[in-house]
Amino acid sequence: MPHVRLAFIADIHGNQDALEAVLADLQAQGAERLYVNGDVVNRGPDSVQALETLLNLTPQPMFVLGNHDDLMRLWLTRDEALPGDWFDDPFWAATAWSAGQLEQAGLIDAMLSWPLTQHLSWSGMPTIELAHGTAAHYRESLSPHTPESRLIELLDESGTGLLIGSHTHKPMVRTVEGGRLVLNTGAVGAPFNEDPRAQYLLLDSAQGRWEPILRAVPYDRSGVLSRFEKSGLLAEGGVSAEIFREEVRLARSLYTPYWMWTENAGKPRTPESWSQFRAEFPERFM
Repeated sequence: MPHVRLAFIADIHGNQDALEAVLADLQAQGAERLYVNGDVVNRGPDSVQALETLLNLTPQPMFVLGNHDDLMRLWLTRDEALPGDWFDDPFWAATAWSAGQLEQAGLIDAMLSWPLTQHLSWSGMPTIELAHGTAAHYRESLSPHTPESRLIELLDESGTGLLIGSHTHKPMVRTVEGGRLVLNTGAVGAPFNEDPRAQYLLLDSAQGRWEPILRAVPYDRSGVLSRFEKSGLLAEGGVSAEIFREEVRLARSLYTPYWMWTENAGKPRTPESWSQFRAEFPERFM
């Protein structure tokens, strides 16, 4: 069969500069098809621009729903899947800001049709299951810590030879029983592997198998970091917006460790506890 090169991007999280860098790179790399594996929006200041950019591409990419994409709908409809006290908690102001921006731009409906999984078939090649997390849940992670038994179970349930996930913001290539591949795209807009470059996945067809190529594209982060302020997100989004900005700056997860620390310590998520967290764990911010 003719050679095929596919591109998979995810976790853009409202970072237009990272998205533009990746779109230019995948074009230069000769990618023929683009798949967007969720979490286009939220966290960063550019949710509207990033989503519009992808929707206006020709040909339009195939999309998979991510948890942050879905969160925008859940937030705006005050869905019972979310704890009721979140809607009045200042900690969630950044989420409310992003959801409001997308609603004002008329873009929420664009995400409602995105499926939770895509099965991709190419003649003579292993079938691919694409999901933001897994087919079981968009928050289930494919990571180096996922037991091989679980990966085999997911592969067997899907009937495919290759799983592609995202969600962890860390790229990964794993081979499991039978030589089957489990891949993670990494994150375009907010990597958590301490590499600030915009990261994504290419797949090449080669003699009946898929060969993964993990790409990391440098870009100038000063623009997106400054737009946290210029857009109003930092002023209106409070602590969570500051956390998201620091995650882009440091290419490191801070939201989850802070959340777990407040849970364990019984502390509210406030500017004061965020300052305490920073003082207690200075190594996370170096």
